[in-house]
Amino acid sequence: MREKRANRRTVALGSAGTLVVATLLAGAVTAPTASAQAQDRDGLRHGKDREAVGTAIAAARAAKTGIDWKDCPADWGLEKPIQCGWVSVPLDYTKPYGKQLKIAVDRIGSTGTKDERQGALLYNPGGPGGSGLRFPRRVVTQNPIWAKTAKAYDFVGFDPRGVGKSAPISCVDPQEFVKAPKMDPVPGSEADKRAQRKLAREYAEGCYERSAAMLPHMTTPNTARDLDVIRAALGEKKLNFVGVSYGTYLAAVYGTLFPGHVRRMVADSVVNPSRSKIWYQANLDQDVAFEMRWNDWQDWVARNDATFHLGDTRAEVQAKWLELRATAKKNPLGGVVGPAELISFFQSAPYYDSSWVPVATVFSRYAAGDTQALVDAAAPDMTDIAGNAATENGNAVYTAVECADAKWPTDWRTWDRDNTRLHRDYPFLTWSNAWMNLPCATWPVKQNTPVDVKTGKGLPPILIVQAERDAATPYEGAVELQKRFKGSRLITEKNAGSHGVTNLLNPCVNDRVEAYLLTGKLDAKNVSCTPHAVPKP
Repeated sequence: MREKRANRRTVALGSAGTLVVATLLAGAVTAPTASAQAQDRDGLRHGKDREAVGTAIAAARAAKTGIDWKDCPADWGLEKPIQCGWVSVPLDYTKPYGKQLKIAVDRIGSTGTKDERQGALLYNPGGPGGSGLRFPRRVVTQNPIWAKTAKAYDFVGFDPRGVGKSAPISCVDPQEFVKAPKMDPVPGSEADKRAQRKLAREYAEGCYERSAAMLPHMTTPNTARDLDVIRAALGEKKLNFVGVSYGTYLAAVYGTLFPGHVRRMVADSVVNPSRSKIWYQANLDQDVAFEMRWNDWQDWVARNDATFHLGDTRAEVQAKWLELRATAKKNPLGGVVGPAELISFFQSAPYYDSSWVPVATVFSRYAAGDTQALVDAAAPDMTDIAGNAATENGNAVYTAVECADAKWPTDWRTWDRDNTRLHRDYPFLTWSNAWMNLPCATWPVKQNTPVDVKTGKGLPPILIVQAERDAATPYEGAVELQKRFKGSRLITEKNAGSHGVTNLLNPCVNDRVEAYLLTGKLDAKNVSCTPHAVPKP
């Protein structure tokens, strides 16, 4: 449930490579000493929960070591006064003295007085696979929504394990991964399904070939444990945290594992934390919600037909979409934009309101005869080596975490039945989403039982924020999290559907988030807010 799902691989998977990319882990994983190994054997025999004991050991070590803050490397794109550093965490929390990963962190100091400062505020943008390192830039760019909060908190971002600068994993050569055009996600025959299944299986095998040492440990509970070690390294007794999209599931798992370590926590655009939803059913639910929001966007385009000239009813706009899709299937636009690439581009509209005008504008220009505008917008940039590596890495982490967090169906007949049924009524995203997740059916390492998210001793009430018509994380997830975290409050942005609410301009939401982070204040009951402003052409 990444913050920018448009960059996810929602199209057919590229064939996995066979080369091991040892350099990805070079310098990020360090070996234990002999004495440390002896401590590992002897020191963890007590304790009911080996991971809990391991986390406590790692956190105590991090608290003593702290973080050596320095100017950020030039190629990280993080300007002064943002500073960067590293926090060492165990690859395997049952072996806290074993191999270590270096987690990249950054910060910008609070802008207020010494008396105003309340500590560090950590952030995760979603995914799994999203980098949080750009969070401190909200202070650099003087984002007014966060100005008062920035007076009280250092803004701290991090790359979760496996992401970006933090021992990045890989499943396929990045240039192969982005190569276009890919197969049409909507199968036209059983042969198409067999081809997609083969690609998914090869992708899973590629993940193991390139990242085998990391895969068993790429889980949300381990990322939550890393978060607690980061908290300790920062010198914070308790965690202040904002999680968006998948970041809300990270928050839910952290709050369950470390309830007494939470101070303030905001969950924005909530993944349904029910064990029955993580992760297979959550993705099927997503397909339904995306169709709803796709329809919302088409209705808006139709209302603005005077600008876009794509039809004055949803049916007319949909007809033009299907015509475009059929044209690209027959002859990929510019030789590189087929139906798969169209889905990747157009899905940003049901994802974010901020994409409504740009996507409609490109679509309108295509309808008026400007094919190149659509090619430029939807085709991969094969010259962007670093960007393509980041895209492939993000998808690898997404796959690794979701596949390892929970058990997935292994019988193709289950996938075929469920997605065939859903596609009939919700065709926009269903098959694309299915192929993206299908590597989990043949995942080569252990799949776990999801954490039973619930209120534990010491957990304070948290603040939950959700748009009613969110496509990526359907509304029911926010309701479910509130049931599980007792005393929490839910702010609903009614009749709105943009993913990620806390960074949008809506005083009804912004003022309450700010008040909670600054004072801990929550409303006496749940709150409904009118939607933020609808985009204007």
